[in-house]
Amino acid sequence: MRRSRVRRLACAVALTLGAAFLSPGVQSAAAADPYQVLVLSKTAGFRHDSIPAGITALRQLGAAHDFTVTATEDATAFTPAGLAAYEAVVFLSTTGDVLNDTQQSALKGYVDGGGGFVGVHAAADTEYDWPEYEDLVGARFRSHPAIQEARLTTEDHAHPATAHLDDTWTRTDEWYNYRSNPRSDVHVLQSLDESSYSGGEMGGDHPITWCHPQQEGRSFYTGLGHTIESFADPDFRQLLLGGVQYAAGAVEADCSAGDPGPGPGGDSAEAEAYTSSSGVQSAAHGSASGGATLGYIDHGDWAGYSSLDTAGATALTARVSSAGAGGTIEVRAGSATGPLLGSATVAPTGGWETFTEVTTALTAGTGPLFLRFTGGAGALFDVDRITLTRAPATEDEGSSNVHLFYYPWYGTPDGSGSWRHWQQGGHTPPEAIGADLYPKLGPYDSGDIAGAVDQHMKWVQRSGAGVIVYSWWGQGGYEDSLAGDVMDAAARHGIEVAWHIEPYGGRTAASVVDDIAYLEGKFGDHPAFYRDAANGDRNAYYVFESLKIQDWSALDAVEDTAIVLAQTTDTSKVDHFGGIYTYDGIAGATAPGWKNAGDYAKANGLVWAPSVAPGYLDDRAVPGNTTPTLDREDGASYDLEWNNALDPAIGGDPTWVSVTSFNEWHEGSSIEPASSSPPPGHGYATYEGAYGTTGEAAETAYLDRTAYWADRFEQQLRERG
Repeated sequence: MRRSRVRRLACAVALTLGAAFLSPGVQSAAAADPYQVLVLSKTAGFRHDSIPAGITALRQLGAAHDFTVTATEDATAFTPAGLAAYEAVVFLSTTGDVLNDTQQSALKGYVDGGGGFVGVHAAADTEYDWPEYEDLVGARFRSHPAIQEARLTTEDHAHPATAHLDDTWTRTDEWYNYRSNPRSDVHVLQSLDESSYSGGEMGGDHPITWCHPQQEGRSFYTGLGHTIESFADPDFRQLLLGGVQYAAGAVEADCSAGDPGPGPGGDSAEAEAYTSSSGVQSAAHGSASGGATLGYIDHGDWAGYSSLDTAGATALTARVSSAGAGGTIEVRAGSATGPLLGSATVAPTGGWETFTEVTTALTAGTGPLFLRFTGGAGALFDVDRITLTRAPATEDEGSSNVHLFYYPWYGTPDGSGSWRHWQQGGHTPPEAIGADLYPKLGPYDSGDIAGAVDQHMKWVQRSGAGVIVYSWWGQGGYEDSLAGDVMDAAARHGIEVAWHIEPYGGRTAASVVDDIAYLEGKFGDHPAFYRDAANGDRNAYYVFESLKIQDWSALDAVEDTAIVLAQTTDTSKVDHFGGIYTYDGIAGATAPGWKNAGDYAKANGLVWAPSVAPGYLDDRAVPGNTTPTLDREDGASYDLEWNNALDPAIGGDPTWVSVTSFNEWHEGSSIEPASSSPPPGHGYATYEGAYGTTGEAAETAYLDRTAYWADRFEQQLRERG
């Protein structure tokens, strides 16, 4: 076991002299022994242009505070002997898989044995193939909106990283959303006020800087530091210094995990930060949070909050004051006259500066939050801060109820011996392909299991979906020959496999029954073979173009072991099937027949799995095609279809949601990352602008948005019980 690296100050005199200049609870590092810090800035994905500024800042901080910085892009330094020279290791906006298995083991042993780890910004976007790294850094990156100003809340005024900060700190940066809320496992030092900017997706409780013990060692992480300007900011440099000193053991700090905070899944906002209103105004109050309240409230006034979604909310708490008549806060969804979810009574508090809290439980809703106010004559009350409480997210391993249609039919001369599918529409790969978007991986081979397919499964994992629906064209076909290897790759990443029975030549109802027996016999014991525990532990088979066969009575033979889904919303065409899906990547924008199909499925014990898509564009694959297309609109189309699916009044309470598609490039419906810099001269589109992202960050925008919606869907399923 490595020795504890917490350093003792050189002498009591130094401690006494330094104490006069420090905030309470922060020990001086000035008298600590000199030490070494290793900074790794290796990237295997997006590379931040702020890395050189970060290295310079760390070196300057080290020169002033008795530590020496060694900066490297060479991961071979990560051996037990190599790391032993350092008191802390800093991952400075690293991205992707930067360490091999041996180097990962060395880093884990180093920190567990008493070393220090500091993660800066994109350190959370690193080492996706190493599960234990998430424990080390605290949380993994999911998405981010555009760079903008936001307000941070200081939750710990004693830690050396944050002791110098006021209660709130307003600054400009790129604000990360994380795949899970780390609060229960770390000590949160700073959190983001999601009401102060656009694009926060952590449900209101948004830790952004934290620390925690890691076995005998220490870990510190901050999501700040995207911009070059950050490293010239004295407050940020002090935050960075405190993190390094804590991790290195040069100062002591309480980083015990599980500190209380805004609570899992809470959405908070200053009430005066409304986005629409009638009658109300902001009112200055010295004792109010943020120095103001929502005031001048009369009977019938209202305020709307587009950033606060009522979906999944179980309660609302409001901080209020009243020297007036008092009254009632009505909580509504979607509009000031939308469904009433709950109401809270506000009694006079004795003065406009005398605040109390009122709370009401909420019934299930969907859409933005609206507050409507009722009462007697004159001024009623003021509202200071509002908080929605919702259940925390689950299913970190991916939602088994979100299914991505997956296509294993691509080939290259180096792989399958010839180009397969990429040349569709008369194009000449690799630069010219039959798609309006160009894959980040280029035109790949579906048989490249260790390369393209393994990367696909990492991306599926990132998307929050737990199941791929494998496009299968019959026994003995090309896709059938790859299925076992693809399933092995899926299993390595915790992904399960359902089946898309395509319209192969000679397909009949009887042949589909035989196919089900064949697939069950060949793969039924595979760990990636999908079975739905909520529906009798049965496996799943989507049948494309099921309407081409009139009599499906043969399916009765497999109804106890398989869920077979018809592709239609015509409920007169689903006899003998166990479920219904739609596939159509355009129809989700209007959801024709979805409510009827969902209601029918619920009434008849069937699975309902409407399909959503980010867009549809097949001009290069099918030149001259007159089929309608659907523009992505920077993500708005995808959000519209997901909203339609999850709105009970439109989508009919789905059992699963199927996504068209992970990688159907010819139809332009893919969420697989598309290149931000495709071969020039061919007119390729990109994901540029999707959800406010640009460049390489836009390449994964649809994966990250899928994770957001998968989480929302899981919350909705929990509420249904």
